[in-house]
Amino acid sequence: MPTPYEDSRMRKSPAPFLSRAGLLCAALALAPGCKSVQPKPTTPTGGTPPGQDAGPSAPEAGSQTLNTATSGTPAQGTSPWQRARVGDRVTYSFSANRSPSARRSAEGGTNVPSAVAGVVTVEVLAVKAPWVWLGISFAGDGGTPLPQPRLARSLVVPVRSDSTRTLEVPREGAQTLEQPTAAGRTWEAKRYLDDKRPVDGPLENRLYAVDPGPLYLTNGLLDASTTLSGFGAAGGSQLTLMEVHQGAADATSTLPAFSLPLGPGTFYDVRMDSGGTPSVMRTCLAAERGHVLRVQSAPTEDVNAPCPDFTQAEPLPLEEAVLSLALTALGDSQWPPRPAGASLPTRSMLAFDGSKVPVLQVESSEDVGGTRGVREVTYAADPWDGTLNGLAQEARFQALSDVLYRAPQRGKREPVDGTRLVQWGTWVQGVKP
Repeated sequence: MPTPYEDSRMRKSPAPFLSRAGLLCAALALAPGCKSVQPKPTTPTGGTPPGQDAGPSAPEAGSQTLNTATSGTPAQGTSPWQRARVGDRVTYSFSANRSPSARRSAEGGTNVPSAVAGVVTVEVLAVKAPWVWLGISFAGDGGTPLPQPRLARSLVVPVRSDSTRTLEVPREGAQTLEQPTAAGRTWEAKRYLDDKRPVDGPLENRLYAVDPGPLYLTNGLLDASTTLSGFGAAGGSQLTLMEVHQGAADATSTLPAFSLPLGPGTFYDVRMDSGGTPSVMRTCLAAERGHVLRVQSAPTEDVNAPCPDFTQAEPLPLEEAVLSLALTALGDSQWPPRPAGASLPTRSMLAFDGSKVPVLQVESSEDVGGTRGVREVTYAADPWDGTLNGLAQEARFQALSDVLYRAPQRGKREPVDGTRLVQWGTWVQGVKP
């Protein structure tokens, strides 16, 4: 998948941060092979009886009380998402690493290997039909915070539990039947091995439970790894199931604050100016029954109108989105990203609809048709700043503005083209950042 650095210059419409095709094109690779899933001696096992754990995190002030699914819920729908309970949870160990050869020049900084490892938890925080509200959080071993900014905060994901469209994502590659042991039980599983390394493509190794059961949150995933080859890529990523937990039938919770969304349930608009012709592109994100959806289109005349339907959006399994977060986090070693020869960042403020966001600006020289030019790129000083509440995670780690100027030795700078984030919000009814 494309990292924010591959698409940080928002002259073009932002590339899908969760695109599987993009994931396969990222300059990353995995250490050899994907072993059968075996529980680690120090790993907590699944099957925790309801009521024996701490449950979901405490709600934020101002949230609404609501009831979750009860024991009578199964009759309400055939999808396991329509039987979701507060406290349903899956936990995976994860790791990702990247060698110096895979670093993009746009990152700048020291040319040293990078790696991250820990646990990632996907948990049902609240249920209010047709929405199941998930929390996705990363942590180091023992629950310690991770240094990568992208993994530093828990993200919220509203997922539709009903069916608005067909969701089919074929699992590619050679299939084999296995009976691995994970999270304290033995599973009937299928492994999918898709090897495109002979043509400089990826090796994808996925292990799925035939009957997902309590693993419905991640479509039955037991183990996943991605290996890329070609173009100097080296490094990798992996997810391995550690724990499965089912929430109590009578559990209640509160609707979580939507200040830090992964993306689904939100939109954002980017204005593009090229050759004096301005246009606006809206990115809308959604999630339905364990799949993330993303579409781009021009906003309607009513810029505050809800997002259009997602019938044409290509679905990406939620587990692939989780894996992509670990991959892209490796690019956060230097903030903001700086191409070679760029200036040191300078602090400023960028206005958005009456509020001002603290930002960092970097400049670099660029040729403009044989004339001296300067590119000025602006990033959020802190991608998690409260002034950005409600903004999708992908947009927080992209450039907020990117302008190319013609800059002759004498005279004023003249803008040639550029992009700028101009608006964002939520489209799920009844929720506010």
